[in-house]
Amino acid sequence: MAYIDQKKYYTNDGVVPTDSNWGSYQYVSLLDIVTNFLLMYQGNHQLINNVNRFQILFHAKRGIQELNYDAFKIIKALELTVYDDLKFVLPPDFVNWVKLSLFKDNVIRDLVENIQVQSATSFAQTGSSSFTYDADDDVNTQTSSLDTARTNGTLESIYLNNLNDENANPGFNNYDSDFDSSRIGARYGLNTETANFNPTFTIDRKAGVINFDSTMANQQCILQYISDGMENGNDDAVSVNKMFEEYIYAYIKYALLNSKFGVQEYIVNRARKDKQALLRNAKIRLSNIHPSRLLMNLRGENKWLK
Repeated sequence: MAYIDQKKYYTNDGVVPTDSNWGSYQYVSLLDIVTNFLLMYQGNHQLINNVNRFQILFHAKRGIQELNYDAFKIIKALELTVYDDLKFVLPPDFVNWVKLSLFKDNVIRDLVENIQVQSATSFAQTGSSSFTYDADDDVNTQTSSLDTARTNGTLESIYLNNLNDENANPGFNNYDSDFDSSRIGARYGLNTETANFNPTFTIDRKAGVINFDSTMANQQCILQYISDGMENGNDDAVSVNKMFEEYIYAYIKYALLNSKFGVQEYIVNRARKDKQALLRNAKIRLSNIHPSRLLMNLRGENKWLK
């Protein structure tokens, strides 16, 4: 971004939002990357020439997307209330999920993905294997029995979350009952994969929703996810960390040479090696391996075992 004075950095000259410039010096905008590449990396005396701005813009955006998928450590978080429909609509810039959590009693509780099917499409039938159709000759759909059972809480689960504390450990607090009639120890041999007492979820990517079981109704859910960094199509808002700026130039250069007819193979290979080397260097720079963090990890190895 362009250099700004300290007053504008801290106050944005009174324009709301006043914090829009905070931390902005870490990044270089997509438009600046495209302009810099046109000025410095292409021309009559350069290896790359006669390229259009839209080509550079396309490859720059693709490079930023690839960085957001695995190199950047930028995780977005969205908190929503899950109501009786037990659905959490995915945010518009969602690409992949990192973690889902239940926020209850001021405690963040991690949720696990349900390995059972939680939602299905149901075709309207005529009482046989035939279907009914609408005016456009498409099959009529209806709410499936599976979805109905999940939302009303009657769907049986292989997880423990559909049980309360008393039912989860029958007889545990019943001091008046005989030991033989209680079920203390009934969890012996329990499948630890499904030994989860919190709500569970499944992600329907095609429908763009996260489906929960009935125990999640009217609870607060926090979704941590990664985006592709395209800022919902607003090129003016797209930026990349300055530590990856040189890598983006190398990515654009390699992509243009690789797609251009008549370029010698050794030139393409050299451009690819340069791109990979710059990516490794940028990842090391952004890893932030501080001595204090290493010390914390080493201290974590020293535990008293009871």
